[in-house]
Amino acid sequence: MTYKNFTVETDADGIALVTWDMPDRSMNVFTEEVMRELDSIVDRVTGDAAIKGAVITSGKDTFSGGADITMLQKMLSIFAEEKDSDPAKATQKLFETAGYMTGLFRKLETSGKPWVSAINGTCMGGAFELSLSCHARVAADSDKVKMALPEVKIGIFPGAGGTQRVPRLTDQQQALQMLTTGQTLTPKKAKSMGLITEVAEPAKLVETAKGLIRNGLSAVQPWDQKGFKLPGGPIYSAAGANLWPPAIAILRRETYGNYPAAAAILKCVYEGLLVPFDTALRIEQRYFTQIMQSQEAAAMIRSLFISLQELNKGARRPEGVSETKFKKIGVIGAGFMGAGIAYVTAKAGIPVVLLDRDQAGAEKGKAHSESLMDGAIKKGRATQADKEKLLALITPSAEYADLNGCDLVVEAVFEDSGVKKAATEQAEAVLKPAAVFASNTSTIPITALAKNSARPKNFVGIHFFSPVDKMMLVEIILGKKTGDKALAVAIDYVRAIKKTPIVVNDTRGFFVNRCVLRYMAEAYKMLIEGVPAPMIENAAKAAGMPVGPLSLNDETAIDLAQKIMKQTIRDLGDKAVDPRQMELVDTMVDKHGRLGRKNGKGFYDYPEKPAKKHLWAGLKDLYPQQDADKIDFEELKQRFLFVIALEAARVMEEKIVTDPREADVGSILAFGFAPYTGGVLSYIDGIGVAKFVKIAKKLQKKYGAEFKAPKLLLEMADKGETFYQRFNPYAGTEAKKAA
Repeated sequence: MTYKNFTVETDADGIALVTWDMPDRSMNVFTEEVMRELDSIVDRVTGDAAIKGAVITSGKDTFSGGADITMLQKMLSIFAEEKDSDPAKATQKLFETAGYMTGLFRKLETSGKPWVSAINGTCMGGAFELSLSCHARVAADSDKVKMALPEVKIGIFPGAGGTQRVPRLTDQQQALQMLTTGQTLTPKKAKSMGLITEVAEPAKLVETAKGLIRNGLSAVQPWDQKGFKLPGGPIYSAAGANLWPPAIAILRRETYGNYPAAAAILKCVYEGLLVPFDTALRIEQRYFTQIMQSQEAAAMIRSLFISLQELNKGARRPEGVSETKFKKIGVIGAGFMGAGIAYVTAKAGIPVVLLDRDQAGAEKGKAHSESLMDGAIKKGRATQADKEKLLALITPSAEYADLNGCDLVVEAVFEDSGVKKAATEQAEAVLKPAAVFASNTSTIPITALAKNSARPKNFVGIHFFSPVDKMMLVEIILGKKTGDKALAVAIDYVRAIKKTPIVVNDTRGFFVNRCVLRYMAEAYKMLIEGVPAPMIENAAKAAGMPVGPLSLNDETAIDLAQKIMKQTIRDLGDKAVDPRQMELVDTMVDKHGRLGRKNGKGFYDYPEKPAKKHLWAGLKDLYPQQDADKIDFEELKQRFLFVIALEAARVMEEKIVTDPREADVGSILAFGFAPYTGGVLSYIDGIGVAKFVKIAKKLQKKYGAEFKAPKLLLEMADKGETFYQRFNPYAGTEAKKAA
């Protein structure tokens, strides 16, 4: 029998080698067809007396990325269509569909024949759950091998036995750590946890796996054997009593109850370890069905799985422009940003010229890459050879002539129009006509900067976030004359350095900074109202923000906020900035010299390590303090999320961002907007536009104009629209399919 996605070859010892190699796919994924074929293969192995056992491996460089996007989408869309007419039937169908993979893996492990998973590369999600259901697992000793159950990061959890097999193979503490964080494991770490049986040389991977079967590998899982004992002891034991109460508290501290899937993992593990294995799988299946129906799961799957992958694949790239293969890239300005851009470029294997005013400045910029690589080596994430290879790709220079031959030049000089004008003119003098020039400005409109260019159609904005090596989002800003080729080159570059591009039209602050400034301004307003500073920070974090607004302001620098506010007043007039907020920032900077983390004092004090930062005690003396017990904490949380979401809606209304996927993904990747909501626009859609507008009107009446809903939202509320309906990112694709 032949299969589309697998090959099966049985050797002289009667060991079947099942090789998973999907045609026309760069990575194996679970589809309905794959599962049907695997089901058939399990039957074949079980029913053929000549087959003694089976090894499953991949015919690709990676093992598998887990479940296919479309399969999850189909499950959710069928449920959404049927739940209104018959909720009970729709839920039962979802339960059965969700349990198919669980049943298949259980069938494999109880087949009576030993199975070994030979993991040759990345093994994620359902693929690792498949491996865990095998009777042994062998991983190749390679940096390419990474194993994880990362489902919690997209609002769901391992629902094909992962929450039951992991805590039966390793102790409960390590199991919970892995499951609730989506922790990625190396072969060495996985073996130390007991999740991997052997680690083998890549060339001997399959042979090692077969050797386990030849040497009498049991076809009965430990948990199916009489007298099985849990690693680390049962739930009701001294170890369990020491683990579970703090585990629940730690989860609450880390998630503030915003992530139902993380809580469901604890329930699955706790309840599942108290009952026989098949009952435990049933418990997991029930919780999985419940979580799949949650708003958080739908929003996070869409934004952090589907939309993120689409944007990473170049969803906004213009058609008809050939892909750029970068031979050389230039970076002008070797300060912190420029040095970071040079590092990520070299890390992608692209030669880069790092230009500064003098050679010493350029060398200092290159040294930043050296220190980053030293840190990676110290953590075991890189080797000395990796460091030497990366540094060899960076050429520090003080000569513009060295930019000759660059496909793209990224300018990252000081935020001064005059300095940027000189950099543009000097670079273009030596660049080939087809080269693209990009500015990393964060404040100056691209259209204004493009006036310095002799070829504005090849001028684009590429806005990185700090620190460049860690921040995964890049804003690509279109000037009025930016052409398709420049946009395509910019997207190709961002993809080449493995970051996520979003395309933004030109405006003050672009998209991300406009939202972030609203977030910080609302914190200023709360301080002025007399809300205690700890309450402000805690409310923001409880709302789902990763960093409180005062802490974030310290990181970006309070004197930078002062400069932006003063520039805004010069450009737009006195009414553009709340005078009380201007006074607060002036007091912090000019009276108290508190600039932020960079000078060791801002809204927080930064004592010498190992002491931790703490809020400056003087904050409570700036304004009369309200009684914390009389402040509505839930309303504080709501104010933060609403003020950001309303600004995002204005950005959509002004056509600065035109694709809701970019607003959602951008808000999460750039400043961590409450990921459980799916992003700024999914947050509004999740509440319902009409209800959102109603709440916004109440907040406007109480707190001011920043909560005024734009006309776009009022219109959408009247029509009963969502952002993903009104700004359907797939409209063009659907029209083409119909044609």
